[in-house]
Amino acid sequence: MQVESQILQWFTHFHENPEISWKEYETTNKLAEILDELQVPYRRFDDVTGLLAEIGGGKEVIAVRADIDALWQEVDGEFRANHSCGHDANISMVLGALLLIKNEKLNKRIRFIFQPAEEKGNGANSMIDRGAIEDVTHLFGVHLRPIEELPFGKVSPAIHHGAAMFLEGQIKGIDAHGARPHQGKNAIDVTVAIHQALKNLYFSPFEAYSAKLTKIQAGGENANIIPGTASFSIDARAAKNDILFQMKDQIEKDLHSLTQQFDIEIDWEWQDVTPGAEVSTEASAIAREAIIEVVGIENLAEEVITSGSDDFHFYTIRNPEVKAAMIGIGSDLAPGLHHPNMTFNHDSLLIGAKVIAKTLSNIAEKD
Repeated sequence: MQVESQILQWFTHFHENPEISWKEYETTNKLAEILDELQVPYRRFDDVTGLLAEIGGGKEVIAVRADIDALWQEVDGEFRANHSCGHDANISMVLGALLLIKNEKLNKRIRFIFQPAEEKGNGANSMIDRGAIEDVTHLFGVHLRPIEELPFGKVSPAIHHGAAMFLEGQIKGIDAHGARPHQGKNAIDVTVAIHQALKNLYFSPFEAYSAKLTKIQAGGENANIIPGTASFSIDARAAKNDILFQMKDQIEKDLHSLTQQFDIEIDWEWQDVTPGAEVSTEASAIAREAIIEVVGIENLAEEVITSGSDDFHFYTIRNPEVKAAMIGIGSDLAPGLHHPNMTFNHDSLLIGAKVIAKTLSNIAEKD
């Protein structure tokens, strides 16, 4: 079977069988089945999904990561698992790269990290904890990019993701009759105040950042009851890690202040802290050379700067000596990442596989 048709076959399978974060059981089983067929050794884990595969020999390791989880979202009126972030494509491109280079003479080991739970922001840590980047000198990732960033055929040597963190909170006030608001403590008033506080966050105008409420749940079926309790979520993002943590400190100060202002209790917890990109100029240059070899200099794109986030960057935050870059693949992806009806040009899968293969083999074949 030709490489392109094999990649498309893999993609079709993963696209039609999405699984959400930490529950990628059948996805992991399918990966194991494919690796068995390719006679590539791999390691699975008893307590977490995902796996590590490896080819080549030597002490030094070059690694590539593919995230394998899907989102849980409403599609055509029904909530279900859905690969609207393109992780099915990432899996297929990395498998395609493995297929392209598995029989080459390699002077270094190449490790394939099939990682769970990127959408939860902590799947990378599970792989790091299980030895995914032991002896790794260079690490690469890959991701389809939306059409407004990269058109089909263009390939970027690095994606500069922003930093992000998410807060889940609970407001605990007092219910009251709609006719007697003075007897209660209205949770909706508090959420409005939180919204305004987020709008009043100010840092240097030369920095990119945002913070916004992404969920508010309060009240029931009766319109004449003032709700005392409410739950809310905050999405905070910044181009730089230090700005994000300044935002975190200020948001917490504001929440503490509101508990005093309204004489209520607010409980909160920060979840899924995802660091901003720490891109290696060396890794980016290696990817750049491979892109030119595969698609020509006319299709080499600039490095992508995006407000989106990815837990890929935990690999370098926790292991600063690792030289890393995530390659961006132009695919005419629309209407956008995480849109329930996202589509893209499937011809980009072979391009991505070839670029990854060339990037890995250019390092692994050197003495």
